Amino acid sequence: MSGFNPEPSPRFTRRHFLVGAGAAAAGLAVYSGEIARHEIDLVPRTIAIANLPGAFHGFRIAQISDIHLDEFTEPFFLERVVHQVNTLAADMVLLTGDFVTHGSLTFLNGQNAAHRCAEILSTLTCPLRFACLGNHDVAVSAPLVIYSLTSNGIPVLVDQHVPIERNGSRFWLAAVNDPGTTNPRLELAVPARPDGPVILMAHEPDYADTVRAHPRGHLVDVMLSGHTHGGQIRLPFLGPLVLPPMGKKYAEGLFRLDNMQLYVNRGIGAVGIPFRLNCPPEITLITLQSA
Repeated sequence: MSGFNPEPSPRFTRRHFLVGAGAAAAGLAVYSGEIARHEIDLVPRTIAIANLPGAFHGFRIAQISDIHLDEFTEPFFLERVVHQVNTLAADMVLLTGDFVTHGSLTFLNGQNAAHRCAEILSTLTCPLRFACLGNHDVAVSAPLVIYSLTSNGIPVLVDQHVPIERNGSRFWLAAVNDPGTTNPRLELAVPARPDGPVILMAHEPDYADTVRAHPRGHLVDVMLSGHTHGGQIRLPFLGPLVLPPMGKKYAEGLFRLDNMQLYVNRGIGAVGIPFRLNCPPEITLITLQSA
């Protein structure tokens, strides 16, 4: 009886390795560029505030940030985000900067992108909606972005505050000019003697340390930021590959800083490269609660 002579297994060559590695890289690029970049993560957060009036217990705020139309956020994706925010029926929508991208190479220039972004955001059904500026907005044109938003029914607060009232009670919504490209006037943004909590919008999260050191910083209960994109690409065990200036200390999520709480939204857009990995676009739904 003849012996069993199996066929010799093919050798795993360098060429096989390179082909396999190339296929894996291509697959990862497709996933991070076309799938992960469009997977919306709805993040619920409850924030307790010591002096919150009872009328605002359970008040819900939807936060979106860093839209970056049209590099690389497509109009159809922003429309999807707005639709999802509308389904939440939040009491207020806050937009924490970077509506456009400075130096965009895509087909929409800064002016067209600002107007198109504002037009889509005007379909937000929540009547209470406010915005602050980000570094890209200032770099493209702050007056252009402000005009585009305000003419579409979205007030932009620049070193300003407004009262948010309900059943005879109030809290104060404040916002500073972009800390990364201007010199914000926190003494104008934060009321001197607020008769209720203060929620501050500031695009760059690391500005929180400046707020804490400011004479009026102790009056700020909550600060809402974006800017970091959460790192945009996060590797297992390593975390974010790159974080921007003024976004290196507080990358994403909720931080407790003395009497102030900071929340950093990952944003919905991308900058530099059209990829997200382990860092999906975020809509935050914040529920205020009495501490």
